[in-house]
Amino acid sequence: MDIVSTQQRKKLHPHKFTLWVALGSIIMMFAGLTSAYIVKSNQTNWKPVSVPQIFWISTVVMVLSSLTLQMALRSFKQREMNKYRLLIGVTLLLGIAFVVCQWLGFQQLWRQQITFKGAGAGQFLYVIFGLHAIHVIGGVVVLLVMFIKAFLGRVKLYSAVPVEVAATYWHFVDLLWIYLLVFFLFIGSK
Repeated sequence: MDIVSTQQRKKLHPHKFTLWVALGSIIMMFAGLTSAYIVKSNQTNWKPVSVPQIFWISTVVMVLSSLTLQMALRSFKQREMNKYRLLIGVTLLLGIAFVVCQWLGFQQLWRQQITFKGAGAGQFLYVIFGLHAIHVIGGVVVLLVMFIKAFLGRVKLYSAVPVEVAATYWHFVDLLWIYLLVFFLFIGSK
């Protein structure tokens, strides 16, 4: 009996497996988009774009939100529900702040006449950063559901799997954002 339960604990939970498959496809999508950016940037009429400063603020916000979500996960595992509720709420607010910063950044780009017209990095910025923002909005929705469940739901089984899956996804979109920002700063501004 002990051998069976030990083997079951070593198996990857189906939700975690599904998440890793999804993350793999997201990585492939963004790898394709950034590769296309590199190829297109070699055209003669290419116009580089500088990344708005507010994207630095959104980076700090995103990193802080990863930190608070990791602390929330630890609190959940230690069954400190009041602390978990507070931290999941703070993470939710930071996620919303990130989306607002992105929106303000896109508005700055638009005011600088960086639109979808013509050849240049603007089209890629909107598509790539926009797709990332959609993934973050999906994460914010998950955080909202977790926040509501933390206050309304009754926890009979302290299964940390949903919180672990959400945290892994959130850390992933955080790292993806840092990759995209660094990519556009060093490769995209040439």
